[in-house]
Amino acid sequence: MALLTRITGPRDLDRLGPEQLDQLAREIRTFLVDAVSKTGGHLGPNLGVVELTIALHRVFDSPKDKVLFDTGHQSYVHKLLTGRQDFSKLKSKGGLSGYPSRAESEHDVIENSHASTVLGWAEGIAKANEVLKKDDHVVAVIGDGALTGGMAWEALNNIAAAKDRPLVIVVNDNERSYAPTIGGLANHLATLRTTDGYERFLARGKEVLNRTPVVGKPLYETLHGAKKGLKDFIAPQGMFEDLGLKYVGPIDGHDLEALESALARAKRFGGPVIVHCLTEKGRGYQPALQDEADRFHAVGKIHPDTGLPIAASGADWTSVFGEEMVKLGREREDIVAITAAMLQPVGLDKFAKAFPDRVYDVGIAEQHAAVSAAGLATGGLHPVVAVYATFLNRAFDQVLMDVALHKCGVTFVLDRAGITGTDGASHNGMWDMSILQVVPGLRIAAPRDADQVRAQLREAVEVDDAPTVVRYSKGAVGPAVKAIGRIGGMDVLHRTDDEPRPDVLLVSVGALAPMCLEIADLLDKQGISTTVVDPRWVKPVDEHLPPLAEQHRVVVTVEDNSRVGGVGSAIAQALRDAGVDVPLRDFGIPARFLDHASRKEVMAEIGLTAPDIARQVTGLVAKLGGRYEDEPAEATRD
Repeated sequence: MALLTRITGPRDLDRLGPEQLDQLAREIRTFLVDAVSKTGGHLGPNLGVVELTIALHRVFDSPKDKVLFDTGHQSYVHKLLTGRQDFSKLKSKGGLSGYPSRAESEHDVIENSHASTVLGWAEGIAKANEVLKKDDHVVAVIGDGALTGGMAWEALNNIAAAKDRPLVIVVNDNERSYAPTIGGLANHLATLRTTDGYERFLARGKEVLNRTPVVGKPLYETLHGAKKGLKDFIAPQGMFEDLGLKYVGPIDGHDLEALESALARAKRFGGPVIVHCLTEKGRGYQPALQDEADRFHAVGKIHPDTGLPIAASGADWTSVFGEEMVKLGREREDIVAITAAMLQPVGLDKFAKAFPDRVYDVGIAEQHAAVSAAGLATGGLHPVVAVYATFLNRAFDQVLMDVALHKCGVTFVLDRAGITGTDGASHNGMWDMSILQVVPGLRIAAPRDADQVRAQLREAVEVDDAPTVVRYSKGAVGPAVKAIGRIGGMDVLHRTDDEPRPDVLLVSVGALAPMCLEIADLLDKQGISTTVVDPRWVKPVDEHLPPLAEQHRVVVTVEDNSRVGGVGSAIAQALRDAGVDVPLRDFGIPARFLDHASRKEVMAEIGLTAPDIARQVTGLVAKLGGRYEDEPAEATRD
């Protein structure tokens, strides 16, 4: 790493010659494979943007010039070139974030954001530069996958309206977002990638005409001046230029000289320019190139030589859902699946293989996914929309006004619900049960284990007159948590023996059931009797819960969701509505953005652990005074 270790900032690149830059690119790829294989992270996307990132930092002057990355999972090379080369704790507590981070560097502008937003950011910063009369440049790097998102095109519409406002849009075109990019735009970019006839025409023409005396050179220059017209005829890149955007490309995204030339021209232009770069996701690492599914988009800890996982993982929540979807697909021909550019990450790849005509990947367009699902349901099908929990935030209006208002039978399956940890603030699925509480008629299931994922998914797709939601956690799913009884639709998981009037009703939500049972055990050892119930369906609140709460001294709710407007709040409201005056304490995620760390570390930091909760509940019960048998008869509730 002779060259890489000498790079402490972007301007250190200026003194390197062509051969040294090529060596630096090789060193960066070696570093990435070695470092990310130890920690896990986004490997494929970063291997594909090595030369592009070097060229960006040689042509533009960050941080004066703002270099913005859409989503940010391709920012590792940017980190290396801006002085951050300690990847030993990547995505871990106290280490580097897996995305750009303002806390880490003045070179980072956008934190770990959701996809398709960078053009809106760029347009806003460029406007600010114009108002403040700054000569700073704004560069937005966006993948071809992110261009399938509607927000990108809303921004392009506004960017194109200002013909003299400098803004460089770099389209990092690797034919993929997570998996291969789909849709009409993808087809258009594919045409641009594969249509190089005009370049061959000009190259051949130059060779012939330069051998022609007197008129050869002037004639070639005339033809070259007509290149725009020839290019429009042979390669239909006119879509961008029809919007008023200057188009440069396609450029080989691994040719540093060509990249620097194209970016320098775009920088001088003085208006909005699209630079279309063709890159190869996973470049330089054979195991990634052989991974057709997603080119090692994101990996856990792997053997660097083989790319194979170091430790075999058990069954995870996602695969349980995916397998049950295939079974449902065989049983019901009306079930179809929708995903937003994440077929494999949400577990629909097996369904797609079994029923290729019944799965729809709409690209990075969650809003469209929800509305399209409403249409499918109206047409007589039952769509299952599978997305990450944090991404459903983007489709809230469509869930409310298109699906719920029209009483459409659509099932939303939310993967990575609750604290996900290492991917940081934007990827924690901590808002879904809060924002969806306000949707009339919508029902939310929170399965506690694999058996309940299967059972509640089946219950959800039976509902044909309202939206249903099934949400579950990330990673390995633990052993089944057996119920010892049922009250209404709620499973009873624990009841203190020989205690007719327990102290605490502990309401366990979803994957936190094992922790809630641990809390009950700790309370029992303190002489505090506990009933633990799993509501299974947390919205609406089960009608049997208020009467059950009335038989206890205090109600405690534990959820892997924001405390603000979450399940605890809904249960508190249900108790008030039923006239049940029992104290309630809700435990969940505080209303703040959480730094990246492991799920266990984040939960410890926010006090969402069995010992922390048991300690607080013990104090709460102590404040209530004597036990039921010590209270006056008139205060006893039947």
